[in-house]
Amino acid sequence: MSHSQAFDRALVSKYDFPGPRYTSYPTAPQFHEAFAMDDYRRATETSNGDPLPKSLSVYVHIPFCQSLCYYCACNKIITQKTEKAVEYLDYLKREIALQAELFDADRRLTQLHLGGGTPTYFTNAQLAELMSALRQAFRFDTRNAHEFSVEVDPRTVTPNRIRELRQLGFNRLSFGVQDFDPDVQAAVNRVQSESQVRGLVEAARDADFDSVSVDLIYGLPLQTVESFDATLAKVIAIRPDRIAAYSYAHLPSLFKAQRLIRPEHMPPPERKLELLELTIQRLTEAGYVYIGMDHFALPDDELSLARENGTLQRNFQGYSTHADCDLIGLGVSAIGKVADSYSQNVKELSQYYARLDAGLLPVKRGYQLSDDDRLRREVIMALMCHGRIDMTEFERRYDIDFTHYFADSLNQLAGHVADGLVTIDKEAVTLLPQGQLMMRSVAMAFDAYLGDGQRGLFSRTV
Repeated sequence: MSHSQAFDRALVSKYDFPGPRYTSYPTAPQFHEAFAMDDYRRATETSNGDPLPKSLSVYVHIPFCQSLCYYCACNKIITQKTEKAVEYLDYLKREIALQAELFDADRRLTQLHLGGGTPTYFTNAQLAELMSALRQAFRFDTRNAHEFSVEVDPRTVTPNRIRELRQLGFNRLSFGVQDFDPDVQAAVNRVQSESQVRGLVEAARDADFDSVSVDLIYGLPLQTVESFDATLAKVIAIRPDRIAAYSYAHLPSLFKAQRLIRPEHMPPPERKLELLELTIQRLTEAGYVYIGMDHFALPDDELSLARENGTLQRNFQGYSTHADCDLIGLGVSAIGKVADSYSQNVKELSQYYARLDAGLLPVKRGYQLSDDDRLRREVIMALMCHGRIDMTEFERRYDIDFTHYFADSLNQLAGHVADGLVTIDKEAVTLLPQGQLMMRSVAMAFDAYLGDGQRGLFSRTV
């Protein structure tokens, strides 16, 4: 679908205020420390007790990086000391063993994602050790449906390493590119060449990876429409299966690394909208399907097909075709989702080690969803994934009168309706093409937790 005609800069601007990304609902600010180990254990028992237990998904957080990218807001540790990785791997294996005990042995692990930090900070020998610990602990799904992905910093790998990652069982890769412009790269301390990335993508194709994804960021220091246009042209020429184009959230008061970016290098706010417009226009013209939020995929990619046939889902990694799993978060700061609960590990390495030394899972906080949370979560996901909230369907499944139950939410959308972003009739709330970019602001109307104090915790929605 073409988006160029649907980009109205004044409207996009009007709805560009802080709000959640809804990779979960309720969102992380609602997590609290009263949710503890016994709550997590209860959630695992509930999930095992399901008549048709869900498949398992594992996220492993590897926090180390060799050098600091100034834009980064992730939980990471910058270190050249590779022995730190050895120690961390040792503790990860202990956590894997503790977690595996909680889940029935016959449940299939269909999705695995290594994120960070820089997962490729681990050597391939260390990654092999990690994979072997996971294989011993969980029943790996060997059917075609499984999705084992790893985030790759192109500066840390060779084409040969890419082939070895495939042999370890990974079938999806995502490369962090951000921008190809040398001035922008220098301004954020992340220098890598186009030929380097192209060589790695070719190696991944030769090694028979199912999917290769490239991450970009718009709104970085020194970016101009011309410079980003050149980056997009290079990415399109490489033709990855998926492209994620994230909006840069400049919050130097929260993230120390971002204070290293010179304020005078930051583009003016309207530049971001120009870059977003350019990105959507260039990628859709090049044949990519705009999945929603930050995601684009080729028409024959699983995400595009899922979007078309209504099976698209969302989880902490963004859009997915396997989001309906119980997600086990491993490693420092990792987030899990089991039964109707979220949990998050401690964020400090020393605490992570101390908890595991005591034989305890490092869960620090979490959240148990209420019936209202579950309903709203599903409403928000329907909107984010399918662009449509089928009221009659929700009335049938939850035994509610939708317009009565969500009267406040529907009232809040009056402006969106007047601006031609959504339609509301007896049957459904439907996102119009023009409203696609303002999807998060529509979702916010259904969020029960967004008091005035909450909004400041989030990045801008466009």
